[in-house]
Amino acid sequence: MGRLSQRVVGLAAVAAALTLATWAASQNPTLPAHPADAVTPTSFLTQPIADSTPNAAQLQHGQALIIAGDCLSCHIRDGGQPFAGGLGLNTPFGVIYSANITSDPTTGIGDWTSDQFYKAMHNGIGAQGENLYPAFPYPWFTKVSRADDDAILAYLKTTPAVSYRPPANRLPFPLNIRFMVKGWNLLFFRPHDFQADSGQSADWNRGAYLVTGLGHCGGCHSPMNFLGAASVDRALHGGAINNWVAPDLTGNARTGLGAWSLSDITEFLQTGRNAHAGAAGDMGEVVSYSTSLMSDADRRAIGAYLKGLGPSPDAAAPSVDAGAMQRGAAIYSDACASCHLENGVGQSRLFPPLGHDAVLQQADPTGLAHLILAGGRVGPTAMRPSPLAMPSFAWKLTDGEIADVSTYIRNSWGNQASPVPASKVHDLRKRLGLQTIHYTDNSGDRVTQ
Repeated sequence: MGRLSQRVVGLAAVAAALTLATWAASQNPTLPAHPADAVTPTSFLTQPIADSTPNAAQLQHGQALIIAGDCLSCHIRDGGQPFAGGLGLNTPFGVIYSANITSDPTTGIGDWTSDQFYKAMHNGIGAQGENLYPAFPYPWFTKVSRADDDAILAYLKTTPAVSYRPPANRLPFPLNIRFMVKGWNLLFFRPHDFQADSGQSADWNRGAYLVTGLGHCGGCHSPMNFLGAASVDRALHGGAINNWVAPDLTGNARTGLGAWSLSDITEFLQTGRNAHAGAAGDMGEVVSYSTSLMSDADRRAIGAYLKGLGPSPDAAAPSVDAGAMQRGAAIYSDACASCHLENGVGQSRLFPPLGHDAVLQQADPTGLAHLILAGGRVGPTAMRPSPLAMPSFAWKLTDGEIADVSTYIRNSWGNQASPVPASKVHDLRKRLGLQTIHYTDNSGDRVTQ
């Protein structure tokens, strides 16, 4: 129910409210009917369930769990209906399309039993006994309790039935044979329940349950091996995903959350911004569809758990070319300083400060290069609905210029990180399908290819 694709914390960008196709909520006997105009995913998630509704307490709990698990981000496609699936999840092995989890009995999960749903969540086994691909994050959902699984299913069965079959997955042979997942499970998956730590506070344990279980944060924020399994030893140390980088969430003061207070974390989860950063890429959707809609208690619990993590190992000080720094400084002054200011201090909660920035100092510079090339947006929330933009510079800057300004930003104002080679920017530009800029031999003009 969570996307294993781009979940990152970035610089600030535009907050664009997503308006999707209309649907008739009057089909649902437990949720209030809406007029025929379009509704946003956020308003769908927050429809109140009246206390007078049969089984109201379980349904309300299930609704809160659906939000905490960020299920909607994956199970809605552009122009689609909530929970109908069909979103293409880009994995290193091919495209896997998310399932229809509406109450439709034929194409959704309307006729699933609680035992079938629990087996899917806990063991990664579908209703017909088929192995589910771990793009569905059952390695994390296995920790969700049976009572919580039952509440999630009960809520999903109140959603409007949508008759829709997602496209067939696009995976090469033999990965398109689901039986192959059995081997992956033997190597990397052990079903288990969440085990509370009696030596920790209730807040910490609740946060651990959400971060390492239902919230499946490690699905993006942990490095993966060549078979797509998350590293247990480096959990939440940051991970590369779909041409982005989900940053380190440990207590590392340079690359992680060591410099963030508990209130910094909770503010970020609620609004998508704080004094340090803004939520870009799919992290913006996580904030919009999940963390901003959570209870204050759950956001505080997540913060308590993350603040309790020890720091990831730090890298040795890099050697940076003075020429790249000089060229990068000139490019920064021309292209970046109008928002982030010459001294990199930014404008609080609008354009983040760049000094001592954990995202900019990740070992892998792909996230910064992606942001400069393609721009980004911050997810809208009720607390921070104002639109802000980080524009694309792919049309303006060459690969070498983006490499130089990235190197400069990663090593200024207290930052310390490895230099960025132009070849890495070039490869990323090609993967993103963006035009290549270069100088002509004689005129000095720029042309694109």
